[in-house]
Amino acid sequence: MKNTARDEDEESGDGQTGMTTRIERRFLMLQGPHGPFFSQLGRMLREAGAQVWRVGFNRGDELFWRGPGYIPWLGRPEDWPAEAERLVRELGITDLVVYGDARPIHAQAIAVARARGITVHVFEEGYLRPYWVTYERGGSNGNSRLTRIGLDQMRRAVELCDREQPRPPARWGDMRQHMFYGALYHFAVMALNRRYRNFRPHRGISVTREFRLYLRRLLLAPLHAIERRAATWRVKRGGFPYHLVLLQLEHDSSFQAHSDLRSMTEFVDLCLEAFARGAAGHHHIVFKAHPLEDDRAAIARHLRHRARELGIAGRVHFIRGGKLAPLLDSARSAVTVNSTAGQQALWRGLPLRSFGRAVYNFPEFVSSQPLDLFFAAPKRPDTRAYRDYRQFLLETSQVAGGFYSARGRRQLLRQVVDMMLSAEDPYDALVAGRAQPRIHVPALDARLWH
Repeated sequence: MKNTARDEDEESGDGQTGMTTRIERRFLMLQGPHGPFFSQLGRMLREAGAQVWRVGFNRGDELFWRGPGYIPWLGRPEDWPAEAERLVRELGITDLVVYGDARPIHAQAIAVARARGITVHVFEEGYLRPYWVTYERGGSNGNSRLTRIGLDQMRRAVELCDREQPRPPARWGDMRQHMFYGALYHFAVMALNRRYRNFRPHRGISVTREFRLYLRRLLLAPLHAIERRAATWRVKRGGFPYHLVLLQLEHDSSFQAHSDLRSMTEFVDLCLEAFARGAAGHHHIVFKAHPLEDDRAAIARHLRHRARELGIAGRVHFIRGGKLAPLLDSARSAVTVNSTAGQQALWRGLPLRSFGRAVYNFPEFVSSQPLDLFFAAPKRPDTRAYRDYRQFLLETSQVAGGFYSARGRRQLLRQVVDMMLSAEDPYDALVAGRAQPRIHVPALDARLWH
């Protein structure tokens, strides 16, 4: 069934940008990134003339919301789909806004929205992070429309886009703010959540344990920094060729929903065994942990144990977080499940092997070789095709800014609200030649994200 309010919105556009001018929009926001971004987004949508409601599922959601329209959901998880149906019907919702589409409460609400013809706006960490975030309609990661758009169509769409492509930056500019808001959110859920006694986290551990992991990582940060510098020094000074494995958070939705692997240790075993079989004897393998890795999967301990069993302990290295760019600059190849960091490897022309469903999984970019043969003689990607693909992303779903730092949020809000109010999907707008002007990252000015 088509949503009448949205149909009238689309008919009231100016015919070029697709901006709505007369008919009111009604946005229902669910869970967002930790911190005040969703609250600030809601305020700007209200200033644009829309009505905005926010459903909160725990005290952390409530903590970061400022302004009217807050709806606490105190019921049981199994009752949420019916409640989502009631809310969109009674409030006359035209637009649903979520951060990530894989967690159950979001997936269930998206199913309701699709059945009623409601526009679904999905925010996600940037496919070209850290100086961009992802904004798409309908789905993200393995559910993204990018997986259904051909490279030839992308090439035609960017023929007139002759901007110089910005280089991927060396570090994630708002990591400290990300960790701070994450710790604050989990403390609120752990200590102040009595009102939301039916809340169940979408991850596999309790909120109390998650908060303790956050706190442990913060307390051990100085020790981990020393360990990281020593491990990085050994790799840089070793003078050996190495292959880089880009690890992910095991509980991340991209890994859980868009790969067939059950755990990150299973992926580690896959890489170690193939490396032992196929790599030349003077080659090494470097496992780079995600910057937010909190040791819930005990990857480092498992890695050391398995490397000893395979007789390659002297050729295996583990680096806890830190800068990715210098490691990629000297690597022979990269392997990942479906990490967005794989795009930094492709930007450098590195051979890449992936084991999950990712938005960059095109045969022109990603090797399909068996992993042992990949370590022996990795095939290079088609870098020209990748740069066309990357340009397409920068002109559509990748929006300059960030969720966590104040400057990053300001940069993001300057553009993304107009994209949300447009009647046209960013991908369709570019393909049709009606894309709005884009704000691009100015010469890697890192101050914008600190």
